[in-house]
Amino acid sequence: MTVPPASPLHALPAYGRVVVDVHDGVATVRFGHPKGNSLPAALLRDLAERVADAGRQRDVRVIVLRSDGPGPFCAGASFDELTAIADADAGKEFFLGFARVILAMLRCPQFVVAAVHGKVAGGGVGLVAASDYSVAVTTAACKLSELAVGIGPFVVGPVIERKIGLAAFQGMAVDADWRDARWAHTHGLYTQLAETPMELEERVQVLAARLAASNPEAMALIKRAAWSGTDDWDELLARRAEMSGRLVLSDFTRNAIAKFKNR
Repeated sequence: MTVPPASPLHALPAYGRVVVDVHDGVATVRFGHPKGNSLPAALLRDLAERVADAGRQRDVRVIVLRSDGPGPFCAGASFDELTAIADADAGKEFFLGFARVILAMLRCPQFVVAAVHGKVAGGGVGLVAASDYSVAVTTAACKLSELAVGIGPFVVGPVIERKIGLAAFQGMAVDADWRDARWAHTHGLYTQLAETPMELEERVQVLAARLAASNPEAMALIKRAAWSGTDDWDELLARRAEMSGRLVLSDFTRNAIAKFKNR
């Protein structure tokens, strides 16, 4: 399996990018943004479309989700776009971007493997939880930072709760602080841990190659069983996006985001 090289973050366009490479049955979907691999609306839209498109390709047996390194795997929602939201409809539409990516990951028939090379915050935790398998380095701490900026992990909450359980999810949502990678592994957010970036690459490549040689029908049925009960998530996540879209307009949230941006 070949892995497309990561671009230097400073070389990425302001809106970020999503690149897909398909080789030997493995579709590598890589996203990047110059601000900590954060997720503005355009990047979310592109990411959802690329994952869904990979899922429709008959020659794709497994999807590997990556981001540009060497910094965070994903810093979550773009604060620049959050502060620019002018009304509730625009707020709902922004948060629906996360819903569309999560649903694309859950509903493509192939397993999605997340290669987590760095820290994960906010909506990025939802992307990892929506993967079917994840390999992370031991330095990949994670947190749900939403409450700290006056909102909540509403859209990503269902998939995170399903992956790690209600108690662990509530802990992350209430105490918006970093959890280390071993905590995430113990609670099921990360499936495997790697001590070094090189070990991470080796583990992901070996796993992806093995899955690419496996029975696609069997994998699709395993995945369908694992995510059973999520058929109504279009409506559920839309309601959650509306909640976040209203909260982001409050003075409290705007002031909290401004403080975060000025750190």
